[in-house]
Amino acid sequence: MTRHLITSAIPYINGIKHLGNLVGSQLPADLYARYLRARGHEVLFLCATDEHGTPAELAAAKAGKPVEDYCAEMHEVQARIADGFGLSFDHFGRSSSIQNQRLTQHFAGALYNEGLIEEVEQRQIYSETDGRFLPDRYVEGTCPNCGFEDARGDQCDNCTKQLDPEDLINPRSTVSGATDLEMRATKHLFLKQSKMKDRLDDWINSKTDWPVLTTSIAKKWLHDGDGLQDRGITRDLSWGVPVKRGDEDWPGMEGKVFYVWFDAPIEYIACAQEWVDAGKGSDWERWWRTDKGADDVRYTQFMGKDNVPFHTLSFPATIMGSNEPWKLVDYIKSFNYLTYDGGQFSTSRGRGVFMDQALEILPADTWRWWLLSHAPETSDAEFTWENFQASVNKDLADVLGNFISRITKFCRSKFSEAVPEAGEYGPAEHALIADLSERVSRYQAAMEAMEVRKSAAELRAIWAAGNEYLQAEAPWTTFKTDPDKAAAQVRLALNLIPFYAVLSAPFIPDAAASMLSCVRVDQPIWPDDVPAALAQLAPGHAFDVPEVLFAKITDEQREEWAEKFAGVRT
Repeated sequence: MTRHLITSAIPYINGIKHLGNLVGSQLPADLYARYLRARGHEVLFLCATDEHGTPAELAAAKAGKPVEDYCAEMHEVQARIADGFGLSFDHFGRSSSIQNQRLTQHFAGALYNEGLIEEVEQRQIYSETDGRFLPDRYVEGTCPNCGFEDARGDQCDNCTKQLDPEDLINPRSTVSGATDLEMRATKHLFLKQSKMKDRLDDWINSKTDWPVLTTSIAKKWLHDGDGLQDRGITRDLSWGVPVKRGDEDWPGMEGKVFYVWFDAPIEYIACAQEWVDAGKGSDWERWWRTDKGADDVRYTQFMGKDNVPFHTLSFPATIMGSNEPWKLVDYIKSFNYLTYDGGQFSTSRGRGVFMDQALEILPADTWRWWLLSHAPETSDAEFTWENFQASVNKDLADVLGNFISRITKFCRSKFSEAVPEAGEYGPAEHALIADLSERVSRYQAAMEAMEVRKSAAELRAIWAAGNEYLQAEAPWTTFKTDPDKAAAQVRLALNLIPFYAVLSAPFIPDAAASMLSCVRVDQPIWPDDVPAALAQLAPGHAFDVPEVLFAKITDEQREEWAEKFAGVRT
């Protein structure tokens, strides 16, 4: 079996993420990881919190806490919520870890030795009162374009114009409010990405199986305008990875840290070392170094389209440029945006349903199913409460949940709480088994290809096939004239429960576990052999009639939630 390394874009530390963040990386990555594990593959699924940069410092200051304490608390919060959604990370790390610090400094030294880092003198705003250079988000003032008085040094939130701090009228420090700002010379390090352009272009062109969304964004950055530009990799901040060349100090870079977009992707690698150091695994290098066995690893990344440039260009430039035997990504699954009820989800503006709020009102599987079955793959998708209610009620409650409730209750009332022994399968039963064999093949093909919406549609069709069989054969009617034939129909229908559970587990793991529990199956098997899988529950096998698997969403609930989440989160 191929070993699979899977990473999802690491969520930023400044606050709880919304459903758009979830479906854009972590959730589809979890779907794929769970599927591969169920098929018997060895999987290492890694994620972490992205903790450095200006927004982390600003969020900590707003919360009135030291940045280290704020990040530690938010990591615990995000880890707890991820667990609530059933995200099956092998390790959920932190970009502020000592492992990432050392590895980031190592890469900087390797890139310097390869002639790919240069010092560039720039002029930057300095605050006498604060005694420091101010990054762009540490400066606010009046927008020269629209007159908005609280424009940031990188962008005006009112007119969305991109800005530089020196463009602002009456600029002030967001740290102290000081206005004694002046331009001073300072030096920063730049990664000479332009020297890697041809190598990156050849590499991207070789990825003929990548999604169009991924390659189109990468090529736009490579070829539009002046092409791939060198990128600054240091900042004048106190919170971050101190600038060093490996273990050595970097003269002239004292007091500076590496830019968050340099150290954050390196955390994917460091996270594997954290996994080992936490006692969860062994030999992290066999996943990441091709000289240590990573040649037989298939590495897949999941992310929203806004992260694609960094993962197709900047991070590969870091790895390739080091001239060391690190594993490069094999496949990048990128997603468009999920919008919320006619507008955008927004962490900064508090618009939409956030992950903690979602878990407060409904079970995780409800959200997992809707988000994955509506994943924004080929275009943006929109969350509306009406669509959410209709999808959950039809797919989960009416099709899947009703089937399980209906057949277990009928068997209990007419036979017992055990699989009936009497009767032989006829043409209808053999036709259903043959149909499901074909459908499982299509489902597996979609899952292998990471076609999330198509996989959900194939799974929904597998559920529907069981319902259609029950409706057509009507064992409750058959029982009146031919109890043995009804027993055979019920036996096949009961065997659909563990069959459905195993296939559904990547999408709805909690419900799948409940389904297996009700039919008392401890060691489920993937239905590589569908006829055998549909005979897993032998005659006489006992089962329990489960509680309602999925409660329907009422109109009153839908209206209440639509109103509750219409405004700005406080």
